[in-house]
Amino acid sequence: MSHMPSSENRMTLSAGQIDAYLARIGMERPGTLDLASLSQLHRAHLMAFTWEALDAFMGWPSSIAPASAFAKMVEGRRGGWCFEMNGLFGAALAALGFRVTRLCGGVHRELLGDVAIGNHLTLRVDLDRPYIAEVGLADAIIAPVPLALGPIRQRGFDFAITQADDGWLRFNNHPRGIAKSVDFRADHSDEAAMEMAHGWLTTDPGSPFTNALAVFRHTADGYIALQNDCLRRVSPDAASEERIVSASQLADIFEGVFEIDVPQSDRVWDRVQAIGRDKAA
Repeated sequence: MSHMPSSENRMTLSAGQIDAYLARIGMERPGTLDLASLSQLHRAHLMAFTWEALDAFMGWPSSIAPASAFAKMVEGRRGGWCFEMNGLFGAALAALGFRVTRLCGGVHRELLGDVAIGNHLTLRVDLDRPYIAEVGLADAIIAPVPLALGPIRQRGFDFAITQADDGWLRFNNHPRGIAKSVDFRADHSDEAAMEMAHGWLTTDPGSPFTNALAVFRHTADGYIALQNDCLRRVSPDAASEERIVSASQLADIFEGVFEIDVPQSDRVWDRVQAIGRDKAA
């Protein structure tokens, strides 16, 4: 069943907001609405914004509405997770004149079943053909891909879109990816399901995001991932790990590596340590 987006989730950006967004990602307004300009915007968004789920981890308020993501990510100096990264990008694309559809997806539906539907927002952009624009999966594609079955290779990482069950398609992340897969259908939008999943993911003790710090950023040749006290740098043919050992080191990494302003980063470190103690107990 398909639902129309609520008015706040259909929001596009005003002229002033789109100017601020483009300045934030270091792009000029595209002269044409084509795959080349979509790809440039897609990459610029990922190189400018960090994927992070700090709000869920710390119990800070968050919203699925693109207006909230704009305030946090463009006016503030924060990143966001799928609902915010793809929500803001979709709103910006629509403001620029692209034909954008918000799709309701399910990360790890192959393991969790249909309960996963709604735990991810992805975007379909219709140009000469439909494309998937995906800036919200933390460590996946850096450029949009045709909405079609087949293998995908970008920057030395291998992805694929395969057929799942009941008309669902499955985006398969690269082998080192954190989220292994996300299922979607080309015409399936369900804002209510995403609102419900957002509520669960941000508040429930069983949510993976309330139980672990997760921060990711694209680099020129791969990704940097912070999970609790472990900082990993990943490229197609190498991965290195570093342990975070202090609140000041974590604050430096938020600022210098991920380029985000995190309020009370010492409290974030306290929570990381508390989770480590709980797991050790």
